[in-house]
Amino acid sequence: MDNNFIWIIIGALLLSTILSSINQLQNDVKRTNEILIRIAKQIGVPETSVDDEIESLILEGKKIKAIKVYRQSTRSGLKEAKEHIDLLCEKLKS
Repeated sequence: MDNNFIWIIIGALLLSTILSSINQLQNDVKRTNEILIRIAKQIGVPETSVDDEIESLILEGKKIKAIKVYRQSTRSGLKEAKEHIDLLCEKLKS
């Protein structure tokens, strides 16, 4: 019984460490993307036509369709796409 308990604790600690590392990597990727976007704006990289399509979908109130288009064009995950579209929504409302 004691061996099983020890293995459960070790497994939980290992899982916690792995999840923490994944979360840290996701945050690093997000920060890197934000930096790249700022650099691209500073050097004048033109926005793609996909961005125009996404903006028009947001303005039409088709946020879910905008997320789908963004995911297809960037191959990003659902969470990242939703966060990006939410930021665009806030930007467009300003």
